[in-house]
Amino acid sequence: MSLNRKRKKELRRLQNQAAKLWETQQVLVGQAGEVAREAGRQLGNYNREHVVPTVQHSYDKFAAPYVEQGVETGRRVLNNALVPAAGAVVGTALSVWDVANDKRHRLAHGKSFGDFDLAKFKKNAAKAGKKATKQFTVAPPAKKGIGAGGVIAIILGVAATSGVLYAAWQTLRADDELWVADDPLRAPDA
Repeated sequence: MSLNRKRKKELRRLQNQAAKLWETQQVLVGQAGEVAREAGRQLGNYNREHVVPTVQHSYDKFAAPYVEQGVETGRRVLNNALVPAAGAVVGTALSVWDVANDKRHRLAHGKSFGDFDLAKFKKNAAKAGKKATKQFTVAPPAKKGIGAGGVIAIILGVAATSGVLYAAWQTLRADDELWVADDPLRAPDA
């Protein structure tokens, strides 16, 4: 099927228009990419300058005292209750071990079971308990910086901020299809 010259001319013109439209769209996509990169950079700056300090301040004001109080309570319980009890148990066990070794040594050398000194046994047990308590005491850790709670707070703050910004953008963007004019358009007076 052959096309006449008029149709061929129209098809070439349509092809040229499509090529121009394609080029224009490529330029537009490139510009949109540049705008998106700049928006990402600006969002990073805003996050660094406004969101992170706000979240850090909120964490320091509200969450940090409770976290520090919990850590201090745990350290106190560990140092004042668990470590002394464990030290006493270890010290007593070591004293019993020493007494048993001493008795085994005496029996091996032909000495009898006699002359067990309970006061000496208690003294050795107390000394070993104190030594074990000092050895197992937990020192307070050095403050490192933002912890897991701070990271979670930052993530929640960024998510909330992005939700608010998205809602504001959806509210304020221009949708020409949604606009309904009150009056029909009139031709200007001549």
